[in-house]
Amino acid sequence: MIVVYRMVDPMKLDDANVCRLERQVLPPGETLPADAVWIDLVAPTREEDRLVEQHLGIEIPTREDMEDIEPSELLYSENGARYMTVRLLFAADSDEPDITAVTFILKGSALVTVRYDEPRAFAMFANRAGKQGGCGASAEEVFAGLIETIIDRLAEVLQAAGSSIDRISHAVFDVADKMTGRHGEYQKTLRDLGRYGTLISMSRESLVSIERLLLFLSVVYRATRVPVELREQVRTTLRDLQSLEEHATFQSGKIQFLLDATLGLVNLEQNNIIKLFSVMAVVFMPPTLIASIYGMNFKDMPELELWFGYPVALLAMVVAAIAPYLFFRWKRWL
Repeated sequence: MIVVYRMVDPMKLDDANVCRLERQVLPPGETLPADAVWIDLVAPTREEDRLVEQHLGIEIPTREDMEDIEPSELLYSENGARYMTVRLLFAADSDEPDITAVTFILKGSALVTVRYDEPRAFAMFANRAGKQGGCGASAEEVFAGLIETIIDRLAEVLQAAGSSIDRISHAVFDVADKMTGRHGEYQKTLRDLGRYGTLISMSRESLVSIERLLLFLSVVYRATRVPVELREQVRTTLRDLQSLEEHATFQSGKIQFLLDATLGLVNLEQNNIIKLFSVMAVVFMPPTLIASIYGMNFKDMPELELWFGYPVALLAMVVAAIAPYLFFRWKRWL
């Protein structure tokens, strides 16, 4: 699918100094408009790739090319066009986070994006750009606005994940809860921490990928004549992104700490259970010894002839059981 965005005629706007993008899904067989500012290729077919290639004189990378990991294959200039591929976080059909590759191509007065999934940031930016003053007038400004929206979306994801991690932290260290009987809670906590750990890891991977793009773009902008405001915008975006990376690193460390703490509490609870069994074994060991002695079948055992032998044996077993228990309580081992 090819989605084309064009600038609305300023005469149709309330304020001629602001800009607004008009969205249009290109019907099959139609040619691309010459004034297209942003061409969004969503899971394009080979015929749609050729249409854009002929229109702009560029080469659209395949999905296999976009999955490459070498920076030189992801960020480069060719035939007057700048190719920039990043890995973005998005929610799959199962609502589980995943990573998808997206390519940005800047050629002349047009921006081309190639993607095979639906990161929410694209819909957010398209909705904002459809309003007056929602974007700039050039392809460079549209691209900068789209990158800012992507970073804002990642910031929202990190903020929501941070709030959830804080709630998990409070639940793990809640002293009001009893230590025993929390096996199900610990299992859920470990699953939640694993899920948020994956989310933070993917978010950080996406941030690092965008950082490489911005560094590449800043080098290109220094070598070309672009407005000072646009270069300053890239530097500001880069600083914001680096602060988000530090925040993601902090959250990742916090998740690791909570994982260690949860596993430590699980081990502590298991140790308490093992200690209980050990104490029970020690408590019942003396009565078992007494019962074993008087369970022997020897002819000469004087106690067997005593009429009070049975009550005395029972009393000795009770005392032998209570005495170790009281001793453990006195030593504060229980």
